[in-house]
Amino acid sequence: MTDFNTDNMPFDCERGFTIDFDLKSGFSSLKETSLRPLSVVKGIFSDEDAADTILKKQDPLIYEFHELSVPEHAGDLAFGCSKVHPGKVGKEYYMTKGHFHTVLDTGEVYYCLAGHGYMMLENPEGDWSALELRSGKAVYVPRRYAHRSINVDPVEPLVTFFVFRADAGHDYGTIAQNGYRNLLVEENGEPRIMVNPKWNQG
Repeated sequence: MTDFNTDNMPFDCERGFTIDFDLKSGFSSLKETSLRPLSVVKGIFSDEDAADTILKKQDPLIYEFHELSVPEHAGDLAFGCSKVHPGKVGKEYYMTKGHFHTVLDTGEVYYCLAGHGYMMLENPEGDWSALELRSGKAVYVPRRYAHRSINVDPVEPLVTFFVFRADAGHDYGTIAQNGYRNLLVEENGEPRIMVNPKWNQG
């Protein structure tokens, strides 16, 4: 079967389009992913010595993602998938960098396609939570909250589909400078929250 009355343009945001998403990997045959190896994101982990030790031997892929090139208009929606690989740096699980939106009053939805992890949330006033993600569960990220995906499964990747307003932008700088107030670490084989000793109150 084919579409009707289309221009056969990939990612036609003016007239609509379809795109494939694999329900296990989360990815599409039509869009390559952006890769984030440890050498690029090692600053997000609190144990810098552990990161350096790993990098002397290898440069593991921490996460990858794709976001469709949707115009940054208030009425459009940006969406895509991210995949956080299994592993740890020191006691911390592999995770994404985390970000606020440049338009701070922006919510976002993540739907977990595969794996087991958490969404770490934190607003500028200090309220925080860590919401569990499993296959088939969705997380609503409220406006004004920074968010970060964390994979706690020792074997399987954490795969999520996300969607947010296309003009929201990404503020990675605030998290890069201050960090999160709390860390999700493994203790006795279980995820545990601990205070981030390197959190900068700004």
